[in-house]
Amino acid sequence: MIDLRKMRDDPAYRDGAIRKGANAGALDDVLDLEEQRRAQLLAVEGLRADANAASKEIGRSNTDERPAKIEAAGVLKADLGDAEAVLEEVSTKLADLVLTIPNPADESVPRGGEDDYEVIVEVGEQRSAPPLDHAELGEALGLVDQARGARTSGSRFAYIRGGAVQLEFALVQWALDKLVGYGFEPVVPPVLVREDMMVDAGFFPTDRHQVYATEEDEMFLVGTAEIPLAGLHRGERLDPAALPARYAGFSTCFRREAGTYGKDTRGIFRVHQFDKLEMFSYTGPDVSWDELELLLSIEREILDELELPYRVVAVADGDLGAAAAKKYDCEVWLPSEGCYREVTSCSNYLDYSARRLDCRVRANKGSEFVHTLNGTAIPVARMLYFSSSTTSNPTAHCRSPTYFDPSALSTASNSNKNLRVVSDVVSVSEQLEGTPEAPLGRRVPVSVSEQLEGTRRVPANSQQLLVL
Repeated sequence: MIDLRKMRDDPAYRDGAIRKGANAGALDDVLDLEEQRRAQLLAVEGLRADANAASKEIGRSNTDERPAKIEAAGVLKADLGDAEAVLEEVSTKLADLVLTIPNPADESVPRGGEDDYEVIVEVGEQRSAPPLDHAELGEALGLVDQARGARTSGSRFAYIRGGAVQLEFALVQWALDKLVGYGFEPVVPPVLVREDMMVDAGFFPTDRHQVYATEEDEMFLVGTAEIPLAGLHRGERLDPAALPARYAGFSTCFRREAGTYGKDTRGIFRVHQFDKLEMFSYTGPDVSWDELELLLSIEREILDELELPYRVVAVADGDLGAAAAKKYDCEVWLPSEGCYREVTSCSNYLDYSARRLDCRVRANKGSEFVHTLNGTAIPVARMLYFSSSTTSNPTAHCRSPTYFDPSALSTASNSNKNLRVVSDVVSVSEQLEGTPEAPLGRRVPVSVSEQLEGTRRVPANSQQLLVL
């Protein structure tokens, strides 16, 4: 929710909303309604005071005066009821209109659309296209089964199988350990939430078309753990000493992907159901920009240690979501497409969501709204997608990251900054040669505990599947 006083008094704040698509006339309507609401509130309070005084007069009046005073009090009560109805009508119109106004873009945000993103940094080598793209590779190795997923649930669903599942949990646990080191508390949140939670988190009404609903129960499946994590301190007054409050939420996410018909239909880049590890921070108003840079540095650290080539871009104002004042995207180089594609992002909402959530931090004089931020640590499907795509080479060999190098683990500090991902080399061309009808090949269980002997991170009964 926007700051109405700031919208009235700060031209840069108003311009930031217009840059994100807000209609100047709608902003004027909001301010006019707010003036009407304040004036009507004063009228209601005056009538209420008069009605209370009239009631007291009845008790103090003599028998002869009482009928006239009762009649006068009745008139005041009726006038008060009418005034309260007008106040409720104006307040409802204001609240509905305010929900359509986006969080103004920060002045540092680039102007324009998708072609106007500002490239902050590029890291790593832009490799050439492999012989098989990620969809072909996933099917060939028996790691991604789109055909059966579509048969079960429709398009944009897949079974993730075998070693890819083990890799998912390895990536999530590794990243979770890293986030704990940065002071994040692990959380598995609810993935079904009420409509008012979607509104307060800043997703409704603008993103309603992207959300799955259970109509009978009036519940909604979340597209990110950010939504329930935003509700964790809803309506609370936080102690300044408890900030920043950082949470790492792991959840399955659901998105309708409305408006993307025919786009990214192969593989698991854009799917309706996926798992994700999300970062969420509550901070004081004076440190939220520093927190945004921290979230970005963590996302970069993850990509660096996974040895993925990437770039960081500042998203232009025309492409910002409704709640974000500023957003960074991390985009990984995709050899099969010859371009960068988004893998993670982080955003500062400032006090936009906190106003809806009524989440404040105690201050010397009363309280003030907290700032909320979010960022993606591990979007599992896309991490698997980029890992398989960027570790293939022109000779049809694929390095499929499976776990961490035990020599690095034995010397790494708790921050995990020296961890590296090790790989198995699998010849896809050899696997597929002469077996067009049986692309899954032969799978042989290999004990991870034997392969990574001496590492505390691997349970003794864990197994991975090497494709031969």
